[in-house]
Amino acid sequence: MEQKITDSGFSSWKPSQLPELNGKTYVITGANSGIGYEAARMLGEKGANVVMVCRSRAKGETAQRKLSPSSKGKVDLILMDLSDLSSVRKAAEELRGRYTKIDGLINNAGIMMTPQEKTVDGFDLQMGANHLGHFLWTGLLLDLVEAAEGRVVVLSSLVHKYGPLDLDDFMTDTKYTPMKAYTQSKLSNLMFAFELDRRLKAAGSKAICVACHPGYTDTNLQSTGPTGFMKAMLAVMNKLAAQRPEAGAYPTVLAAAGTEAKRGAYYGPQKMGESRGPVSDAKVKDHALDLEKQRQLWAKSEQLVGFEFNLPAVAHAA
Repeated sequence: MEQKITDSGFSSWKPSQLPELNGKTYVITGANSGIGYEAARMLGEKGANVVMVCRSRAKGETAQRKLSPSSKGKVDLILMDLSDLSSVRKAAEELRGRYTKIDGLINNAGIMMTPQEKTVDGFDLQMGANHLGHFLWTGLLLDLVEAAEGRVVVLSSLVHKYGPLDLDDFMTDTKYTPMKAYTQSKLSNLMFAFELDRRLKAAGSKAICVACHPGYTDTNLQSTGPTGFMKAMLAVMNKLAAQRPEAGAYPTVLAAAGTEAKRGAYYGPQKMGESRGPVSDAKVKDHALDLEKQRQLWAKSEQLVGFEFNLPAVAHAA
């Protein structure tokens, strides 16, 4: 079963509804291309300062040069490899040296359906880059989000519906498939978002967490991760069914800066199985709403990255 967990009161949100964002700062991982780039462009055009967090200096600087002419705010660049926790810590320290508050921490970057590989920290590559790197990144910078009474935005995916979360094979070491590992990482993103917002609310924090997904959007994910038949199939499907990155970024921009966004919500397209179309409240598969699994995922993630959030656990009803 799946359900919409909020009723935000709109059926087709568009970036034209954004308020002016002068003086606000948005930090976006994976901002050099695709959804991250388009989100940075839209926010910058509304006056926001945008911090592009990218793995490649060359790609980051190229995107920075492209964005600057249309951006009314500052366009900054920080280098980070989400699959390396030491890089995450270094980038967080660098960002803290430049900024005292973050209005929107947008966890956008990701990899998709890669062959089995381990990170330098010994994690499955997809779980490490998509979830654990962002989990640590969020924890290291959460106080700056709270200082701005801002938002953490977590990008999940339609594939979260293919769960449930397997904490006993968290790194997909048993019978690895690229799709299973990707599914587990994106389900972890969504469950982390729900647990984070619950803990922020319980702590009385003015910061919130909002989740979203882009539907089926034509980005570099489909060409840089998959191999063989899957890569060839996605190349065809992208031409036939995928929406453009600009449309795919609408849910992200809504979650980050839309005045209509609600805390703890999940946004995405509404048509063709939520793969494209008008943006509103998205459907969540029941297994992503398992409160005990969310708590266990949080505890496991803290243990794996060696960092504890300064947020109390929320008592979950049996």
